[in-house]
Amino acid sequence: MNKNYKYILALAIVLIAFNFLGNSYYMRFDLTSDKRYTISKSATKILENIKYPLIIDVFLEGDDFPSEFRRLQKETRQLLEEFSAINNNVIYNFINPIEDDASRELNIQKLSQRGLTPMQLSVQESGKSSRSIIFPWALASYNDQTLIIPLVKNKIGASQQDLVSNSVQHLEYTFAEGFKKLTEPKKHKIAILKGNKQLDDKYISDFVKKIGEYYFIAPFTLDSVSSNPQKTLEDLNTFDLIISAKPTEAFTESEKLVLDQFTMNGGKSLWLIDAIAMEKDSLFNDKGANFALARDINLTDFFFKYGARINPVIVSTLYSAPITLAMGTGSDSQFQHLKWLYSPLASSNSNHPIINNLNLVKFDFASQIDTLKNNIKKTILLESAPLTRLEAAPREISLEVVTQEQNPASFNKGNQTMAVLLEGSFNSVYDNRVKPFNLSDEKNKSTPTKMVIIADGDIIKNDVIRNVPQQLGFDRWTGQTYGNKEFLLNTVNYLLDDDGLINIRSKEVAVAFLNQQKITAQKTKWQLLNIVLPLILLSIFGFLFNYFRKKKYAS
Repeated sequence: MNKNYKYILALAIVLIAFNFLGNSYYMRFDLTSDKRYTISKSATKILENIKYPLIIDVFLEGDDFPSEFRRLQKETRQLLEEFSAINNNVIYNFINPIEDDASRELNIQKLSQRGLTPMQLSVQESGKSSRSIIFPWALASYNDQTLIIPLVKNKIGASQQDLVSNSVQHLEYTFAEGFKKLTEPKKHKIAILKGNKQLDDKYISDFVKKIGEYYFIAPFTLDSVSSNPQKTLEDLNTFDLIISAKPTEAFTESEKLVLDQFTMNGGKSLWLIDAIAMEKDSLFNDKGANFALARDINLTDFFFKYGARINPVIVSTLYSAPITLAMGTGSDSQFQHLKWLYSPLASSNSNHPIINNLNLVKFDFASQIDTLKNNIKKTILLESAPLTRLEAAPREISLEVVTQEQNPASFNKGNQTMAVLLEGSFNSVYDNRVKPFNLSDEKNKSTPTKMVIIADGDIIKNDVIRNVPQQLGFDRWTGQTYGNKEFLLNTVNYLLDDDGLINIRSKEVAVAFLNQQKITAQKTKWQLLNIVLPLILLSIFGFLFNYFRKKKYAS
C-alpha cells in the first residue's frame, strides 16, 4: 500500500513540475511547410518596440462571406494571435459593422467617409450566385494615433481566389508597415531635386505624401552651385536619398559634379528620366498627333560611368495599358478603352524584394536601358513583355494607331529593361577629367551605395483633376490600380536600407482553396460518404455485435 502511495506522490510531483515549467516557459511550434505562422525577425523587432496598448479593430467579420474570404478572415485572426503572443500589448477585436440591420446603412456611410470603402463580392455556393458586402479593413490605434490598414491587396485581372492569395501573402507586411508608422520615429531624410524643370509638386504629390509617412522630405535646388558649390554639396550630403522626377532641363557640369560627389559620399539616388520628349496630352489636338523627339539632359556620361545607358528610343508593346478615347460624333460618341502601344505594363520574374508579389507597373513613352560591364552589381527590376519593339526618335505618334491592326511579328525585340538597380562602390564620373571647380574633399571612389534608374518620368506622375492630385497608379477610366506607388515605395525603402519591411514582402505563403465547381458537382456524393456511410457501418457493427453476443451467451 505504501508503495502505491509513493507512486501516486511521484506522479503528482512530476505533474506539478510539468505544470510549473509549462507556465514558466512558453513555446509555439510552426509545423507548416511554408512557415506561415513564423513571424519574421523584422516584424518581431517592430512588435517588440510596442510599449503601450495597440488596439486593432478588424472589420473583416460576418457569416455570409465567400469561402475564399473566410480564409482571409481566418489567416488575419491567426496572424494577430501570433502578434499578441509576441507582445501582449497587441490587442485585437473582430467587428461586424453591418450585423445590425437598423444601423447598417449609417455604419456603411460612416466607414466610407473615413476611407474604409466596402467591397462587393460574388458568392458562388450550391450552384447559386449572390452578392455580399464586406469591409476588408482594420483600424490600428496607438498613443492617440489611428491608422487605416487595408487587408485586401488588389491585383489586375485577379479572381477572388487569386485576390485572397495575394492578400494573405501581404498580411504580415501590411500590419508590420502600419505598426512601424505608429511606433517608430522618422530618421532618414529625402531631397526632392528641383531646378532642372522636374515635375511640379502637384504631379508628385501622392507619392511624396506616402513616403512622408516614413521619412523627412524636403525640396532641394542646385541653383546655388554656380555661386557656392562647396556649400551646396555640404547641404546635399545631409540627405540620405535624392529623387529627381522627370527633369527636362539639362544639368550643368557643376551640378553633375555635386551629384557625383553626393554618390561618392554614399548618398542614394532615384532617377526617373525621360529620354524622349513626348506627352500624351499633346496628342489631343486637331491632328490627333505629335512628334516624339530625343531629349538630352546631359546625363548620358553620368549614367554610363556608373554602368547604365538610357537609349533615346520608345518602347512599344502589345501588352500595354489601354487609352480611353471618345469614339463617334456628337451625342452618339462613347468612351472606349482601346489598345495603346505606348503605355507598357512592366513586371519581372525576379524575386528581388522590391518587385516580389508586385502588381503590374504602368509606363508612358518609356525608353530602354542597357547595362554595361563594370564592377557594379546590376539587378533588372522591371521590363516589358516579350512582344515588344523599339521605335527610334524623332517620329510621329498618332492616336490613329488604336484603329490599326498590329502584326505581332513586328514586335520581336523581346523583353526590354526599363528599370535597373545599381549597387556597389562607384567610380567617380570626373575621375581623371577636368573638373568644373575644385572641392576640399574630393573622392574618386564611393563607399558602398545604391541607385535606381528608371527610363520614364511619368511612372511617378499622378493625375490632377480640378487642381486636386489623384491616387498614383489609379486609372479613373478603367478602375484599375497599377503597382506604380508600391514599386516606388519599395524602391525607396530598399535604397534607404529600410530592409525590415522590404524583407517581410519576400515571405511566400501558399494558400490552398477548394474547387467550387467540384463541390457543386460532387456535393451529394461526399455528403453520403461522410454522413450516411458512417451510420450504415455503425448499424452493421451493432447488428453483428448483438448477433454474436446472443449466440455466445445463448443457453
